Amino acid sequence: MTDPYQPPGKVYLIGAGPGAADLITVRGARLLAQADAVLHDALVTEEMLAYCPQAVKINVGKRCGKKSTAQRFINKLLVNSARKYQTVVRLKGGDPMLFGRADEELHALEEAGIEYKVVPGITAALAAASAVGVPLTRRGVARSVAFFTSSTAPDEPDQAKLPDCDTLVQYMGGREAALTAQRLLEQGRSARTPVVVVENASLPEQRILRLDLRTLQLGLPAASGPVLVMIGEALASRNVALHAQQPVQLLACAR
Repeated sequence: MTDPYQPPGKVYLIGAGPGAADLITVRGARLLAQADAVLHDALVTEEMLAYCPQAVKINVGKRCGKKSTAQRFINKLLVNSARKYQTVVRLKGGDPMLFGRADEELHALEEAGIEYKVVPGITAALAAASAVGVPLTRRGVARSVAFFTSSTAPDEPDQAKLPDCDTLVQYMGGREAALTAQRLLEQGRSARTPVVVVENASLPEQRILRLDLRTLQLGLPAASGPVLVMIGEALASRNVALHAQQPVQLLACAR
């Protein structure tokens, strides 16, 4: 039972990173080891949760196409947890401040007068680029990068025009990738623009697909994990043999 005379605890929004447990920041791991309660995303692995064996763990995951926890309920649960525990961690995949619904959660904490701190994490785009071994920027080729998603709330209009940047990185892009390719071709991008698709970036089951924009418009095969689509001339492989056209299937990554 909550003590009405006890001041609320502090909430830490921590980025878990792209998936691999050892890619969380040192600060994030230290705070997990001190947490009384951890509200975590569905994509957070059991290896990551091993950093906080002492904490009460609450799964508030949201997965596309599956039964998910409503954001309004997560906000309320976060506030209630801070009134019950002294150290509360909201553990989010990637970085909390990028497609992490942090704005709603921080607003809820502010309204409740609860102190918080944000601990950044490695976002999936950087992990995916590292996995492929191809930078998102390249001298003389690409000097701008845009992260975007086609996933919108029910009351939000779809953004038909895509960002005008040298390199585009589409989060949660598996089902929307074909439409993205069609729109980019309509906006004048070359059909031969390199594309790299990474599923489950940084995890043992990571898979990689190399293709071009023309092939991407045919769609991608079904994936079991989060898919990130990287598009742009900077993604051209330095190895000509690797960049040769390959079938549309997610390929096992050499590890």
